[in-house]
Amino acid sequence: MASRRVVITGIGWVTPLGDDIDAVWDRLVKGHSAIGPVSRFDASTCMTTFAAEVKDFDLSKYLGDRANMHARAGLSTGFALGACKSAWDQSGLEGQVDLDRVGVYLGAGEGVLDYDPYMSANFAGWNHEDRKLDAPAWATKAFEGMRPEAEVEQEPQLTASHLAMQFGMRGPTLCCMTACAASTQAIGEGAEIIRRGDADVMVAGGSHSMIHPLGMTGFMRLTAMSTRNDDPATASRPFDSSRDGFVMGEGAGILILEELEHAKARGATILAELAGFGSTADAYRITDIHPEGKGGAGAMNAALAQAGLDATATDDTGRPSVHWINAHGTGTQENDKTESAAVRRVFGERAGDVPFSSIKSMMGHLIQAAGAVELISCVQAIRTGVILPTINLTDVDPLCGLDHVPGEARDLNEAGGVDVCLSNSFGFGGQNDTVCVRKFVASPDQ
Repeated sequence: MASRRVVITGIGWVTPLGDDIDAVWDRLVKGHSAIGPVSRFDASTCMTTFAAEVKDFDLSKYLGDRANMHARAGLSTGFALGACKSAWDQSGLEGQVDLDRVGVYLGAGEGVLDYDPYMSANFAGWNHEDRKLDAPAWATKAFEGMRPEAEVEQEPQLTASHLAMQFGMRGPTLCCMTACAASTQAIGEGAEIIRRGDADVMVAGGSHSMIHPLGMTGFMRLTAMSTRNDDPATASRPFDSSRDGFVMGEGAGILILEELEHAKARGATILAELAGFGSTADAYRITDIHPEGKGGAGAMNAALAQAGLDATATDDTGRPSVHWINAHGTGTQENDKTESAAVRRVFGERAGDVPFSSIKSMMGHLIQAAGAVELISCVQAIRTGVILPTINLTDVDPLCGLDHVPGEARDLNEAGGVDVCLSNSFGFGGQNDTVCVRKFVASPDQ
């Protein structure tokens, strides 16, 4: 069977900047920051006291009374359900598809975190005099506080299960946990399921929240998070010489991926085409990416090759083949210079001509949801002809030194618009994933 074309017919997100596609896009274009003091828990004694939180989330806003069937689900699952409802409605799938041919592929993090019972058991089980664990005391306290439903909801695949139940999807249902690359990998592999004919529609993306004590302190101990507590709104500084780490965010992004002929047959509005996907491993270290950017470059090259694009080619006006790279761009010293090196490996002398910016400067790092939200931003760039800025970038690190679109969004409509974007996601442990999305153009014979 010939490879089938995959298009995007619906997008939805729940982000620290809001959940309406157009409203959030407007805030991103204007360079708004969603970063502020943590309110989810008392972070006053932490090294980092700020994050980018989703405020006032209420699942019933999206699902009405049907939100009750997900009452035991965690916040991450709620975010995914809200984003999925928006994407599902935009795509017009309800009543138009064979649900046996609709699947789910998510990059989703841990679910409900039963933090208080967990810590209470640890304190109760610790014998301070002997400085060792009293296992019976720990178990007694743990069983007192254990909630079976919360234990079940901790499983990462439960988010995909909730989505399948809510929308009646009975096709392939999968979940991956490849850290910060997860939702980009889920989208890319979801597209491959459609290409090989195992589904006509895949609901793909990711959801995550790590704004809790265990989630944040782990990264603090790795010294990976910014500690700019005096000015949280400017703390996320990708590519800037003064960057000191990433800022924790949370949320969800969901895209409806659909086989082209299936979308056309039901009269769906096509937002963009998912043209290429590349996935590699650094095979280097768990805590560091390959310093030469080999893995990231490999993922970008693979995505471009599947899309049939030449990284060094130009059009008739001299524009590069890629009009925007939505960077992983975390704001850590290592990631930003290494990702920049990877872009140079791919685009060579043309690297400085390709706009390459990071929206994490505005909404923080959504961890396993980051790639999906960033890919939706690429779809919006194609639809509007505008690419997003890296805010808080005033002193570009020479080791980065590409076109990072500092400070202000850039309108490319007079230059021909935005036809092709790459979205990069590089995960802890050396996972690299890139998706290539482009403006949909029907083949001459269609």
